[in-house]
Amino acid sequence: MSRAQRAYDVVIVGGGTAGSVLAARLSQDEDVHVLLLEAGAATLPDEVRDPPAWPSLAATHASWGETTVVQRSRGTAVALPRGRGLGGSSAIDAMVFARGHRSGYDAWSHGGAKGWGFDDLLPYFQRSETALVRAPGRGTQGPLLVAPAAAPNDVLLACLDGAVEAGHPRARDISGGLEEGFAPVDLTIVDGRRQSAADAYLVPVLNRPNLHVVTEALAHRLLFDGSRCSGVEYGVDGRTERADCAGEVVLAAGAVGSAHLLLRSGVGPPSDLRQAGVDVVHALPGVGRNLHDHPRAHLVYHAQREVPAARYNHGEVMGLLRSTPEADGPDVQIVFADFAVPNPAGPVDNGFTMAITPIRPVSRGTVRLTSADPRTPPLVDPNYFAEEQDVRTALCGLTAARRIAWSSALAEWGIEEVSPGLGAVDEESIGAFARREFSACCQPMGTCAMGEEEMSVVDSELRVRGLDGLRVADASVIPSVPCGSPAATVYAVAERAADLLRP
Repeated sequence: MSRAQRAYDVVIVGGGTAGSVLAARLSQDEDVHVLLLEAGAATLPDEVRDPPAWPSLAATHASWGETTVVQRSRGTAVALPRGRGLGGSSAIDAMVFARGHRSGYDAWSHGGAKGWGFDDLLPYFQRSETALVRAPGRGTQGPLLVAPAAAPNDVLLACLDGAVEAGHPRARDISGGLEEGFAPVDLTIVDGRRQSAADAYLVPVLNRPNLHVVTEALAHRLLFDGSRCSGVEYGVDGRTERADCAGEVVLAAGAVGSAHLLLRSGVGPPSDLRQAGVDVVHALPGVGRNLHDHPRAHLVYHAQREVPAARYNHGEVMGLLRSTPEADGPDVQIVFADFAVPNPAGPVDNGFTMAITPIRPVSRGTVRLTSADPRTPPLVDPNYFAEEQDVRTALCGLTAARRIAWSSALAEWGIEEVSPGLGAVDEESIGAFARREFSACCQPMGTCAMGEEEMSVVDSELRVRGLDGLRVADASVIPSVPCGSPAATVYAVAERAADLLRP
């Protein structure tokens, strides 16, 4: 029997952030035979290692190169790059490593995700990291070495001073999940180079005899024996292979990839499956629903003083704040970036950006199947700014960011707002700008939501409801957005999933 045909104890689909963690942790037991399938390549472009180069990576083979469907709020599609290759999105993202504020996890338990509050996740946050700047609750022995930029860009430090001048707290550890305010954020950059999930977890253990990694292996469909998932059919080198699984199959292909694989395997809303010509194996109406991502509006400034060249990830300082005093936690994120993003006013040769994000959006979208062919991409509709509440939250963030820009700390930079410009001063015009001229944070979540509600896809132990031998352990299980970038949360979800999968 060939290795591709043997019965593995665990088959993991997706070698990105969560998959790298799972493969490394589960193969620690030499009696557990693990197969990791990754659709992308083992070797990624050289630019992946260079932190300031990350905005260019969406155009390389390290990304799936996808876009959303046309968004009603702006009338065009939005680029939604996601990682393809070992390390997944951790190999192409902006390298921000920040836990969500603890308030953002409370809603998880309200939806039936039992035992997934901030305090429950804290040991897994700690397990993933070695935080080089010591602060309460941070990990000291994890594979990821995380720390703020040693010397943030001068213009970003001026923005930080402006935030404090505008009345916002100066946080000690904005990445730890316990504070609000502004501070340099933790980054997964080590010795000037990106540290991806594959770098930290997977590469050091590739020589384990019980770990088999197959790259450029596109999962076609899940295989079932009755209600039990018995393996995965996948394509590699022009051949169709079958990986049999005696234990559990774990989906770690992300909010788009995991939902797409379930759907084309016949697990999902029956009407959607039939419309795409896929036989219904197991009716599960929540698959592909509840998609949410962070939209991001930009204030772009020209500066008379020269902005220094980037050394880190461009966005080295971050703030979390509440749009209203009544909010149950921070719901606005502001990131200061040391370059001028593309904007409707035109190129800016010397400037910077304030990126404003409603970090707990209420708008929800879908991932839908169009064909059983695994090479046909799904229809991805995050439905950005569909809910007026998200527009109002962004409006509050834009107003707060402008106050920072008007501070004396930034006066010496001789700044001028280029986009949207001071022609947009009332709520109606600023709100219209947010709806029309936004980009995506490229952090999709929620399409296989965890909980005990009718639309939940996995239970509190990440088991696909109604099926045996199948779990999901990636950003797709996040039922509602934690207050912050999700990378640190995905690491923690995968660390906990590894515990759940151990005998």
